[in-house]
Amino acid sequence: MKEPILTKNAPQPIGPYNQAIKYENMLFVSGQIPLNPENGKLVESGIIDETTQVMKNIEAILDESNMSFNDIVKTTIFLKDMGNFSDVNTEYGKSFEDLVPPARETVEVSKLPLNVNVEISCIAIKK
Repeated sequence: MKEPILTKNAPQPIGPYNQAIKYENMLFVSGQIPLNPENGKLVESGIIDETTQVMKNIEAILDESNMSFNDIVKTTIFLKDMGNFSDVNTEYGKSFEDLVPPARETVEVSKLPLNVNVEISCIAIKK
């Protein structure tokens, strides 16, 4: 049976979806954007800070699900500008230091929710 995951430590959904869905030992995390859940404002101080906030949002959802970055098996990164790839890749990679990084694709898109520069979704499996 699927279980919706909702934590106040990550941005609340802005549409008809959940932050994540847990099904048995799998977690499907919706795309996270650089929205600070503490003040409800977008982080707009540069792509590195934006990526940091996205990863914090993912971590909060993982924590709520009793999972960690070590449980992530697949991520998808959406970028408004592939010119930001290197900075996003570096900041994203910090969450997987000393871990086996997940499978991933990174794609450039024309527009993202709230006109942000980066959005990341993932799938995690608890062993």
